[in-house]
Amino acid sequence: MKGTTTATGGLVYGIRLRREVEYRYVGITTKTASRRFHQHLRVAAEGRKTPFYDWLRKHDAADLVADELDWIEGLLELGQAEVDWIAYLKRDGDRLLNISEGGLGPTGVVWTEEQREAARIRNTGRKGLSRPGAANPFYGGKHSPEQRAKWAAERQGTYSGVENPNFGKFGVDHPGFGRAVSDETRRVLSEAKKGAGNPNFGKKLSAETRAKMSAAQKGKPKPSSQRNAHTRHHTNKGIEKADCKYCVEDSAKSSLSSESESES
Repeated sequence: MKGTTTATGGLVYGIRLRREVEYRYVGITTKTASRRFHQHLRVAAEGRKTPFYDWLRKHDAADLVADELDWIEGLLELGQAEVDWIAYLKRDGDRLLNISEGGLGPTGVVWTEEQREAARIRNTGRKGLSRPGAANPFYGGKHSPEQRAKWAAERQGTYSGVENPNFGKFGVDHPGFGRAVSDETRRVLSEAKKGAGNPNFGKKLSAETRAKMSAAQKGKPKPSSQRNAHTRHHTNKGIEKADCKYCVEDSAKSSLSSESESES
């Protein structure tokens, strides 16, 4: 079995129209210029928004060519060579579409407020890309306990109390007021939580947890019967539910009483 190798150098390439000598983009790669060029074509087809990829989409791939401009030994030297080539071609008058000055690592590109606003407008209402199951690049993966603990610490209390944007909002002031989950959604949620889909499926509370729950509930009034619960939660609040047998009985008694009074 062959061992993996790490590239110690690479080449500077330039992309131009086949019929012109002016370069419109300069990049570096540790592979071949042709392979890197085809990667650019795939990214352009996926719709990435940059001056270079917008330009690529306007031309047929057969009308474009990627030239090898320089071979450089050493990765740091390769990054510097890209900077030098970009600067040289710009001085020579080539209308390069690179949005940075080149080099390895972060290139220091800072968006202007106009660019940020344009990006916001482009993405407003855009439907996200869903990659379920095996199509998701993280499929089968699992975050480490350290990462999960870090996130938990960062989010602790983020949306609790006054930090919650809906804190203190009730009735018509709450954004969820008047909304109802459809029967179909209720059915799907119900099916998803049945059996093994329930996060507590097969789990049993420890004796210690049961004791804590029992202690926490001591002294709190509880309805001693279904009839008691009906009185507290329906009658006293003026609520009538069709699936409550006591509501149905009370409604029938009320109707009979009204009829008797009308007859007399």
